[in-house]
Amino acid sequence: MTVTDSVPDKVTDWLLEESNPSVRYFALTRLKGLSERHRDVKRARQAIMEVGVVPKLLALQQPGGFWGRADRFYHDKYRGTVWQLLVLAEHGASPDDPRVIQACEFILEKSQDRSTGGFAMNEAVRTGGGRPREVIPCLTGNMVWSLLRLGYAGDPRVQDGIEWLAKYVRIDDGKSTPPPGFAYSHWEMCYGRHACFMGVVKGLKALAEVPVALRSPAVRRSIRNGAEFMLQHHVFKRSHDLRRVAKPGWRRFSFPLMWCSDVLEVLLVLTQLGIRDQRMQEAIDLVVSKQDDDGRWRLDETVNDRVLVRIESRGQASKWVTLHALTVLGRWQELARGAATKRRARTDRHRAN
Repeated sequence: MTVTDSVPDKVTDWLLEESNPSVRYFALTRLKGLSERHRDVKRARQAIMEVGVVPKLLALQQPGGFWGRADRFYHDKYRGTVWQLLVLAEHGASPDDPRVIQACEFILEKSQDRSTGGFAMNEAVRTGGGRPREVIPCLTGNMVWSLLRLGYAGDPRVQDGIEWLAKYVRIDDGKSTPPPGFAYSHWEMCYGRHACFMGVVKGLKALAEVPVALRSPAVRRSIRNGAEFMLQHHVFKRSHDLRRVAKPGWRRFSFPLMWCSDVLEVLLVLTQLGIRDQRMQEAIDLVVSKQDDDGRWRLDETVNDRVLVRIESRGQASKWVTLHALTVLGRWQELARGAATKRRARTDRHRAN
C-alpha cells in the first residue's frame, strides 16, 4: 500500500500538477512509491530544470557561479549563494547541470574551512576557503546536506564536512564540555552551555542524508545522539520540563526553512532514519491537527518576501508543506506496520520453539 491510498484523490491530483515539477517528482517517488526508472518520474525530473523555481533561479546566477555579491554569500539573507544552494537542493535540481556544479564549487571554495571541513560565514581572503573562526553548525549542516543532495556524496571535501558535523556539533543540555583546544568556543549560542537546536537539526538532517555505506562510526554515533536529543525533547519541548514548549515557532510550518526549523522538518529527518518512538506522538498529533477540511496543509510562515524567486504564499494551502506532512504520516504508518510484522514474527518463533 502507498501513502496515496489513504489520501483524497483531489489532494494527490493537486500535488501531481505539472506546474510544480519538484513537488510532482517527490510525490511520485515518496507518496506513490514509483522508482527513479519510471517514465513519469523521469519526465518530472527533467521538467524540474525546465519549469518553475529552478530555471528561474539559475537564470539569475552570476557568471562566477554565485548570486548577488560574491563576498556576501551567507550574510545577504536570503538572496546570497548559500540560500540559493539550499533552494536548488530542496527542489531536486539536477547534479549534472553545469550551473549547479558551478554553484557547489563556489561554496566549497569560498565557505569551507580547508583545515577542518566546516563551513563559515565569510571567506578567509588571505588564505582562501572559509574563515576558521566563523564556522557554525547550522550553516555546515545546511551546506553538507545540499551538497549531498546535489551529487557530492563521494567528494572528499564533503566527507570532511560530514566528519566535522560528527565531531563538533554540540548535542546535549549542557552536560558535557567542548573538546580541549576547541576552536569555536567564542560562539556561545552555537557551542556554549546548551546545544543549539538549529545546529542539531541541520546537522542531523545532513548526516541522515549520508549513504549508509559511507557512514563512519563517528557519524553513526552522532546520528544516534542527535536523534535521542530530539526525542528527549519530544521534538519541540523542554527536556527538563516537558509541559513547556522550547520552540513555539516550530509549531508553525514553513517552506523554505533556510536556517530555521519546525516540527515537520524534525519529523522528516527522524522518520527518514526509520525512527518511530512514542516521544514523537505529540508532534505527530500536531501535524494531523493542522490538516484542513480539504486534506491540505497551509504555509504558516515564510521568507518568500525576501527570496530571489517567490515559492508560495503565507496563509495559503502549500504543496510543499502538504507533501512533507503526508511523507511523515506515511512513513509513520509504514514504520508501525513494520514493527507489527516483527512482533508477529517473534511470536511465531516463540510458539514454534
